[in-house]
Amino acid sequence: MVALVQRVSEASVEVDGRITGAIGTGLLILLGVHRDDTEAEADWLARKCANLRIFPDEAGKMNRSLRDIGGEALVVSQFTLYGDASRGHRPSFSESAPPEKAEPLYRYFVEQLSKELGRPVPTGVFGAMMRVRLVNDGPVTLWVERKPKIEHA
Repeated sequence: MVALVQRVSEASVEVDGRITGAIGTGLLILLGVHRDDTEAEADWLARKCANLRIFPDEAGKMNRSLRDIGGEALVVSQFTLYGDASRGHRPSFSESAPPEKAEPLYRYFVEQLSKELGRPVPTGVFGAMMRVRLVNDGPVTLWVERKPKIEHA
């Protein structure tokens, strides 16, 4: 599971001319679900996103988390994050989870993030064509993904 996390001063997502989610200061999280993901990855990623220290403190240093500032999060599903364009010109999405697996894990991630933050987390609409608007603050954008542990011989 991967999150493309953007620190924003505002963000919104629109589906069929209707805003389905909007936030002020916080994080826009574009979420991709890998075909091998489980709830364990979602748990880890929700904790990580809630506690990333990427907001400025009094000295302007990135030292505060979303929790620390009472910020909001907006989560948008994005299977294309696992697109592989290393061969040819058309990306392959074979690493992305199929919708019947991805949607429940996406919803689970949103629930876990909501628990971490102690507030509802607005979202886009899974599988829909969406228009995402944001004002990137910084800009600060991070790719957050837990890497498998490598055993050394």
